[in-house]
Amino acid sequence: MQKPVSITAMASISPLGKSLDHIWENYQNNQHYITEKRLKNESVLVAQIPQEVKQDIEALRLSDNKYKSLDNTVLYAIYASRQAIKDAHWKASDNFGINIGSSRGATQLFEDYHKDFLKNNKAKTLSSPTTTLGNISSWVAHDLQTNGPEISHSITCSTALHALLNGVAWINSGMCNKFLVGGSEAPLTPFTIAQMQALKIYSKAKLDEESFPCRALNLSKKQNTMVLGEGASMVCLESGKTENALAYITGMGYATEILTHNISISTDAKCFQKSMKMALGNLNPNDIDIIVMHAPGTIKGDLSEYKAIEAVFKNNLPALTSNKWKIGHTFGASGALSIELAVLMLQHQKFIGIPYLEHQKTPKKIKHILVNAVGFGGNAVSILLTK
Repeated sequence: MQKPVSITAMASISPLGKSLDHIWENYQNNQHYITEKRLKNESVLVAQIPQEVKQDIEALRLSDNKYKSLDNTVLYAIYASRQAIKDAHWKASDNFGINIGSSRGATQLFEDYHKDFLKNNKAKTLSSPTTTLGNISSWVAHDLQTNGPEISHSITCSTALHALLNGVAWINSGMCNKFLVGGSEAPLTPFTIAQMQALKIYSKAKLDEESFPCRALNLSKKQNTMVLGEGASMVCLESGKTENALAYITGMGYATEILTHNISISTDAKCFQKSMKMALGNLNPNDIDIIVMHAPGTIKGDLSEYKAIEAVFKNNLPALTSNKWKIGHTFGASGALSIELAVLMLQHQKFIGIPYLEHQKTPKKIKHILVNAVGFGGNAVSILLTK
């Protein structure tokens, strides 16, 4: 990296809640936030935002007539972005940049509009503008009244970390000194979950039979256990080392897997090996205290990332963790939620492990944390955070 970039604020909504204090409190218990939801004719496992937050989102929807037709992905992003900007003490006149992405985008509206199209053989007027990916950043920019650059993209599950890469690049180019980055996802819809079930990666566990239905980082599991979650997470970036920084971004890495099929990843995740080495730069691998892994709870996904870490760190692996056993896989928002967990561990100097793993390594200090994300297509990103 040319120079460090400061994280000066974070805000999110997720199954853990809406305030950083409450989120940190919930991270310290050993319970998951996975429940059952009735979709079509079956009950499926999901991780939903709390009822209190759902009420806040509905109040936001009704607060402005223009917001009534927006998808939850947009409303989640607006809600979290407002809090992040408030905590960072940014003003609209700062003309900060915005890059917020989503893997699936307006899932609920897509399904509703398509169902209506099949029934009536014509599309509703707002079906296009309310389902474009650019819809998220543009509505957040409208809500926050900033005139800085706005970018949206979908790079599947590494979307939020790619947004962070973009924000840092803009800041280091000198074209912008502040950037709001993150991801938003509302994928708990029938067709979205059916797609994951068709790939045979979704958890089939029953809540009354399985204490931890998503077994992320359990390398001995015999079946895939991914569970989808919903939420949005935003990060405020500023140039240089600021006095109010929560953490510094001191390294970034990225790589793309050479595919053998649409969702393939090599057995030792060469894309992660490259992205982690790039993020480390000249830092000794032994100085990394924790890696917040992507670890979605699938057999191949978890194991290939673990083997990549073994290849880079040899016989001295850092402490390893993931939050997907607790809050599910939030697709495009997941990387930013992992950044949030990493920053909270740096701030509180406390490691958040995984309760069902035996003999889990715990760091004596926490100064450097590596955060990983990868999506379908093998788009890996690694971010190095420093206290």
